[in-house]
Amino acid sequence: MYCYRTMKGILAEIGGVGSGDRSARGIAAAVGRLISAGDLAVGSRLPTVRELSKALGVSPTTVSEAWQSLAAVGAIDARGRHGTFVRQPTGPVTPRRYRRITEGPGRFALDLSTGTPDPALLPDLGPVIARVSRQSLTSSYLEHPVLPGLDERVRAEWPFAPEELTVVDGAMDALDRVASAIVRLGDRVVVEHPTFPPVLDLLELLGAEVIGVDLDAEGMRPDQLAAALAASGASGVKAVFLQPRAHNPTGITMTARRSNSLAAVLAGPGGEAAIIVEDDHSGDIASGMLASLGVHLPARTVHIRSYSKSHGPDLRLAAVGGAGDVVSAVANRRLLGPGWSSRLLQAVLLEMLDDRSTIDAVAAARAEYAHRRTAVSSVLTGAGVGFTGTDGINLWMRVADERWALLTLAAQGIGAAPGEPFMVRDDEPSLRVTVGLIDHDLAAVAERLAEAAGNHPTRAGQR
Repeated sequence: MYCYRTMKGILAEIGGVGSGDRSARGIAAAVGRLISAGDLAVGSRLPTVRELSKALGVSPTTVSEAWQSLAAVGAIDARGRHGTFVRQPTGPVTPRRYRRITEGPGRFALDLSTGTPDPALLPDLGPVIARVSRQSLTSSYLEHPVLPGLDERVRAEWPFAPEELTVVDGAMDALDRVASAIVRLGDRVVVEHPTFPPVLDLLELLGAEVIGVDLDAEGMRPDQLAAALAASGASGVKAVFLQPRAHNPTGITMTARRSNSLAAVLAGPGGEAAIIVEDDHSGDIASGMLASLGVHLPARTVHIRSYSKSHGPDLRLAAVGGAGDVVSAVANRRLLGPGWSSRLLQAVLLEMLDDRSTIDAVAAARAEYAHRRTAVSSVLTGAGVGFTGTDGINLWMRVADERWALLTLAAQGIGAAPGEPFMVRDDEPSLRVTVGLIDHDLAAVAERLAEAAGNHPTRAGQR
């Protein structure tokens, strides 16, 4: 038999969240939090599906689905007649959302599905690499992970004074390492809805309970964030992940006014312990001003600045700075793995940040991306197509039917990313379109996008 205290603890955790979330997702998250907190130790026997379903007043199918979710992240182990036991979580291994946007039907004459910068607009690395190759860099495994010159240069343009700063291998490496340092099984985590699919895959791997908060033209909605915090109960929200500018996929940049509002919400009940993780993935190709919550909550904000889209994907570099305990945890854990990011690449980046030709190239790319986005937006607006996208290289286009729109574009040699993998919950069908890659025939391509958005044979009967 299971321990009576185990059942009591599960019932208390579920019942303690508002009126109690008795969905499969809610049950799995509640048990996950108990495991992470140590209230359900490894080896503890759990109630049977029938016992728990009866105690909660839900169907056995609901509890079974919750158990399946926990088993998928390796948190529990079903041993047949012997029962189901808590084990050390291991996480699933398939980034299913990310695969959906990277494994398309094939090659396109114009692939707007990638979310990547136009290679023709990237700075020329050749002259910089030639200069750096004559420098003497790493001579010891014990040197500081960040080149002193790069550390000083990055700190000088950081949106707030970071308690600690380090460099890792790109934005996704940073998100992976930061999330692994702060998120545990069952933790509630707020993200923007929609958001970047690998972030959802990562949080799923960690066993987090993900709460999606909608965006409007100014960024994440503070009223929905406040509601999410209020519904989180005593255990609260562990982290808030957001993109402050050139949001992927929507192209929205958060305003300073919205940053102020969100910081005020996070300083209040339910949010006072949450870590804020900002992913500034577009960097210098974003047209909008950076409004960081770290200006208001520096001790709780981890800001990530990527240089891949602006200076070159092969640099594989992102700076991570802010909350000292989190950034130190990331840096210390790396000592048991790669140790540091290539100081040779760090030297290349440092050289590029002050190189006049590179600065001019990045500025030209920023202007060209803005031109391409504006031209496409104008056509979509004229055609009555709903979309968001005022910054960066992507826009989020509403369509009558996702599959039909993708097939319509594919038949014309155009690729786009399906919207479903970006969504935390069901929403209007949409596509992410990387308009920054449209380097010719802007009006003609935009017209094809507009036609695909509404060109569905049953649309008239649906509306």
